[in-house]
Amino acid sequence: MAVLNKIRQRSLVLILVIALALFAFVIGDLFKNSDALTGSSQDVVATINGTDINRAEFQQKVKNYQERAGGRQTSTQAMNAIYNQELRSIVLKSEFEELGLSVEKDEMRDLLKNSFSSYPEFQDENGNFDVNRLNAFISNLRDLNGQTAPLGNFMVNYDSWTNNEQTIAANAIQQTYYNMIKAGVSTTIAEAQEEYFGDAKTIDVRYVQVPYTTIADSLIDVSKSDIQAYMNKHKDTYETDATREVIYVEFKEEASKADEDKIKADLLALKADKTEYNESSKNTETIPGFDSASDIEEFVNSNSDIKYNDSFLRADQLPAVAKDTLIKLNVGDYYGPYKDGEYYKLSKVIAKKQMPDSVKVRHILIPNVGGTRADASVTKTPEEAKKTADSILAKINSGTKFMDLLELSSDKVSNEQDGEIEFDYKAGMAPEFKAYAFDNKVGDVDVVQTSFGYHVIEILEQKSFNQTVKVATIADKIEPSDQTLQDVFNKMSKFEIASKDGDFNALAKERELTVKPITFNELDENIPGLGSQREVVRWAFDDDTDTGEFKNFAISNFGFIVAKLVEKKEKGLMSTEDASITALPEIRKEKKAKMIREKITGTTLADISKNQGQSIKTAAAITIKNTTLSGAGVEPKVVGAAFGLAQGETSKPIDGEKGVYVVEVTKVNEATKLDNYTAIMNRLNTERRNKVQTKVFTALENAAEIEDNRAKTVY
Repeated sequence: MAVLNKIRQRSLVLILVIALALFAFVIGDLFKNSDALTGSSQDVVATINGTDINRAEFQQKVKNYQERAGGRQTSTQAMNAIYNQELRSIVLKSEFEELGLSVEKDEMRDLLKNSFSSYPEFQDENGNFDVNRLNAFISNLRDLNGQTAPLGNFMVNYDSWTNNEQTIAANAIQQTYYNMIKAGVSTTIAEAQEEYFGDAKTIDVRYVQVPYTTIADSLIDVSKSDIQAYMNKHKDTYETDATREVIYVEFKEEASKADEDKIKADLLALKADKTEYNESSKNTETIPGFDSASDIEEFVNSNSDIKYNDSFLRADQLPAVAKDTLIKLNVGDYYGPYKDGEYYKLSKVIAKKQMPDSVKVRHILIPNVGGTRADASVTKTPEEAKKTADSILAKINSGTKFMDLLELSSDKVSNEQDGEIEFDYKAGMAPEFKAYAFDNKVGDVDVVQTSFGYHVIEILEQKSFNQTVKVATIADKIEPSDQTLQDVFNKMSKFEIASKDGDFNALAKERELTVKPITFNELDENIPGLGSQREVVRWAFDDDTDTGEFKNFAISNFGFIVAKLVEKKEKGLMSTEDASITALPEIRKEKKAKMIREKITGTTLADISKNQGQSIKTAAAITIKNTTLSGAGVEPKVVGAAFGLAQGETSKPIDGEKGVYVVEVTKVNEATKLDNYTAIMNRLNTERRNKVQTKVFTALENAAEIEDNRAKTVY
């Protein structure tokens, strides 16, 4: 009883401990997932001007986009494309709503008329657009309750029609919006004059340049505070997004020498016959090898990773690593095993013959429904097309001239050349057409089927005969064995375990592994040579991943990497160390310019030239638009300052790109004023209006309130 009493006394404490543990767990999870505290949702990809992009809808659009792209876009590329579309749509919609732009019913009917007036479904007996037929079509779609109806070459339902209407309306509003802005964009006469004189007015100058290189960099002291001050002054240049620096080593799953040796041995073993015990017949059977196989095609296809090719090949059509040997072998001779790309191959010459390099034929094409390039006028089925082609062949064999039947051919291009086509063995012809022309003799005529239909082909000429070979090749893809894969995994695991207590770089060096650095932005995905690796980026940006942590990642069709997070940089001004690469030269220039200005004495170019030990240079016919100063290079500040001087006037010292300058204007070549600046105004109007759409949207995007959660929700 005493024990039971103690248990009862402590039960309350135990319950309290469990409750506190559960509370801590929940609170910890809340802090770990700040969304529970902030109210933001993992279902919101982004919020733009107060409008949420829903995660489920966004992902469906991404999926549809990838399907339309046919797999040519990675998931990240597709997400970026859809995000940009949604961003543009929401930003513009916000602007349109604020301006009260909309499409009214009558305007919508006009837009639909412009879009669909060419469709027979909406035309009357005279071919004119009939709005009543349009209304009836829309009404019918509504009554079909989601079922589709034909429209031109498409099948549409009511939802797809209304979506299309919305797209048409949105495009119309957008065009109206941009037209309104363009109407307000114009060029004044003063701007046209400035444009004209920018090219027409010139000046001649003399100048002295004191190069920055006259002062050694070692004499210039640049502190961290100097760099910080420079960064603060040029924030647009030195503001960066959040980044993560990662180093990694690779563990490739590739075949070892032992694996390759086994592949070669297995290929050689296929040459000889082998015996196998057949469980069904209870007999030992002989399996023919490459040496004695009667059906070469079946043997190759049963034992090779590359299907049998029954063609005669010229030297340049054979594998580059083996062509010189294969073309010289006798029938029945082998070559290999030899390495060709990602395969080991064993090749056997099974036939040789002289074949032409080019041919001339003429043909009559009878197309069939479903054939390549068959248009709406083609009505024959494949069976009917073959019957027609056979009848044409019969007439030719009976003595009718080929030329007299050319009018039956649908190949109008070759018909203009008497049905003749001349091509070499490299030409991209239909394979069946090409095979007949090269494999048969001059004078042969026959019917050949291709994807275009049925051809009646006559071989007219064959030229440049050369040696060809038919080669049976067994190819075995070079892949790592299970043991090698296990060895790679063990090697990776041992490295990862050792890295917990050891130096990552030193361990990599000991194992002759190359340490590769890479810096990610939050929405990046690619690692050079490894392709899209969003999982690595997500890990590097995860709030729970601390600097110094490492992790292994399986890389599809490659192997593994072990990555280590070495540095976190949050959004804002970059570090003084990183900024110093570009800031240091500019700060040195500023300090050198100040030192040079303090040294310059005298008021004339001659005095300055003498006391600074620099020659006087000249530059003629300078324009305000061309900022290249002859003898000095591109110097926009110097040229701009020179145009502010009167003829005969000398400037104060000017800090340029390559030195400090003192300039004297020796001559001002005034341009003749034009009587009319309309042509220039029109050109500038066109240029400015053409840039409106890009610049306006950029301005709207910059002004928009955007909360981008892509990296945390869908990436």
